[in-house]
Amino acid sequence: LDYLVDNFYRFKDSVANAAFKDSLVKNNFSGYTNRYDTKIFTYDENEQPLFNLERMTFNEINTILVTQSKPTALPGLFYYDVSFNSFGYLTKKIISDKFGTVRGYVFVQVNPRNSKNETLTPELFSKGQYNSIYNSSTFAFAIYNNNKLVESHNDYAFAALVSPSFFAGKQYLLINKKGATELWYNAGAGKAVVIAKQNDLGIETITLFSYLFCSFLLITAFVWLINVLLKTNAKVPQLRQYLTLNIRNQIHGTIIFFSVISFVVIGVATIVFFIGKYESNNREKLSRTIQIMKAELLRSNAAYFLKKDAILSNEEMGPSALDDVIKKVSDIHGVDVNVYSIDGDLKASSLPLPYVKGIVSTKMEPLALYHLSRLKEIQFFQKEKIGELKYLSSYVPILDKDGNATAFLNVPYFTSQSRLRDEISNFLITIINLNAFIFLIAGIVALFITNRITDSFSIIGEKMKQVNIGKGNDAITWKGTDEIGTLVKEFNTMMAKLDASAAELARSEREDAWKEMARQVAHEIKNPLTPMKLSMQFLQKSIEADAPNIKALSASVAQTLVEQIDHLNTIAGEFSQFANIAQSTMERINISEIINSLRILYISNTSVQCNWAHQAKDLFIIGDKTHCNRLLTNLVQNALQSIASDTQAVLTVTSKLVEGEIKITIKDNGVGISDDIQTKIFTPNFTTKSSGTGLGLAMCKRIVEQANGTITFKTSDEGTTFFLSFPAVA
Repeated sequence: LDYLVDNFYRFKDSVANAAFKDSLVKNNFSGYTNRYDTKIFTYDENEQPLFNLERMTFNEINTILVTQSKPTALPGLFYYDVSFNSFGYLTKKIISDKFGTVRGYVFVQVNPRNSKNETLTPELFSKGQYNSIYNSSTFAFAIYNNNKLVESHNDYAFAALVSPSFFAGKQYLLINKKGATELWYNAGAGKAVVIAKQNDLGIETITLFSYLFCSFLLITAFVWLINVLLKTNAKVPQLRQYLTLNIRNQIHGTIIFFSVISFVVIGVATIVFFIGKYESNNREKLSRTIQIMKAELLRSNAAYFLKKDAILSNEEMGPSALDDVIKKVSDIHGVDVNVYSIDGDLKASSLPLPYVKGIVSTKMEPLALYHLSRLKEIQFFQKEKIGELKYLSSYVPILDKDGNATAFLNVPYFTSQSRLRDEISNFLITIINLNAFIFLIAGIVALFITNRITDSFSIIGEKMKQVNIGKGNDAITWKGTDEIGTLVKEFNTMMAKLDASAAELARSEREDAWKEMARQVAHEIKNPLTPMKLSMQFLQKSIEADAPNIKALSASVAQTLVEQIDHLNTIAGEFSQFANIAQSTMERINISEIINSLRILYISNTSVQCNWAHQAKDLFIIGDKTHCNRLLTNLVQNALQSIASDTQAVLTVTSKLVEGEIKITIKDNGVGISDDIQTKIFTPNFTTKSSGTGLGLAMCKRIVEQANGTITFKTSDEGTTFFLSFPAVA
């Protein structure tokens, strides 16, 4: 108020009046100039108008304040109804000098503008992402006056009339209708506002599920990747080995991979198509709009004002005839309009706030000026940017009757990017919802297919594990003529051939075994028969010659025959034992008792130094007691026979229980086993003795294997050690 008192004299000057009023509006109401029409009315002490642009007497405007308006929460600010669906604000300042004498009156009237384009200001100055309720696809609103619908936005079907008792004394009402929810607000004085929102519970539930499902997949993939890196220490060879997938995972992963790839390809291709189509539509729309705006300006007095330069300078853009024309045309067509001079200076704008505040340059874009001014193009499109706000802008020249450019017209399309983002966002939501279920279906189908294929392989694998050469193998039964059926058919054919081959091989092996056994038996029998034959022939000749020592000679021959017959008996016994190993009686036996019986047998032999080391507790295995006794006896005898006659024999036998295994060692101090025969010592019929059959160690190996044990040896020049291992039983 003090400022108005000190500068009220400026209202009384016809030139300074308009500039001072414009300065007040620009500096004090600039944040509202794009949404409200702000007018200042001034009167002298005699209540006479002081150069007001609109003809309104003091009594008329004061009557509105006194009789029609209502006070608001702000002191000195009053609210009043202009019509059934519009309103305004009014404030009054009385200018008095220091003696209290009235020097004049100042009224400020503010009326909401009915502009259809309010995009730039909210987007440019909002702290977050702007989403106007005018353009919202989620909300719709309506205004009621005296129970009648006076204004509505969006395509929601509001009721034209409501009952006078609709609110029933309540200020708020929440009404749930089929497919929508309405929030009603009773503003008083017969006015009401309602906001409606469509209920998309089903879609929202599906969308939430899709987001959760995708998040779960991402988290699972991330955890799996971390687990792989930790297990492999991020080393490439180990990564390759770990990432080697089986058939089930390969099929499953391939189906899911192509589902993801199709989702990405379709999404990217569609988004690119959206962007291209949207930009094309925006260009067409802007082209039509700017041509209409150009025609409107040419029909108005805009060209005249441009020629006469009847507008203010860039530093002081105020209301002028050209501004009025621009704003009217902008309001009619719902777009923003900028007019530049042929030098590229801003002359008028339907949205002057960003330019006045210095946020946007008042100079025309250089590239657009070059194309229109230098290249003489009749239209130019360009993508422009204010801060983070991107938009499409169109420029055309305004030509006079002689075809000369008098100005350049610019129409920026601020809503293009926000609408494009909304469309892309809606599309992505839809495609995510669809692909979430596609992923589920693909996963289920992949699981079914992989299980069917791998189960088939599992059946074949189990049958292959059960294959036993020498016994009949059952064929696999498979219903179907697919690739698996062909594989099964070939497997059955192979099994039939294998059984035939096994039977032939067994027959051949039996024949070979009998041949080898017959050869070995004949060889072993032949050895004692030769001295027997020679002895008998010598005895026969002695008898024919009537030798005097015939009696002694007969006794010697008889002794030789007895020895060779005993040798034949030994050979027959060893071959019989080797043949009867398979006929064993498997039972739980105490191996400690067998070792102890050997200790008692050899402990009295003074020619052998025996060292026995055994655990105190009894040790039990599953085996044939007779065979195990023969096993240990043969190993001890072989150990003693390997020691030179001029060497003191030292025999060491130990037994102990180690992690469920019974370990037995038999060590001698013999000459050892040479390297060239170490691989043959367990072969039947191989022997280094002149009178041996070569069946002893071969028989020992078979006995150990029958008891599910192992036999190995370690040899050197200082002796040989045999290692036996058997599974222990309780």
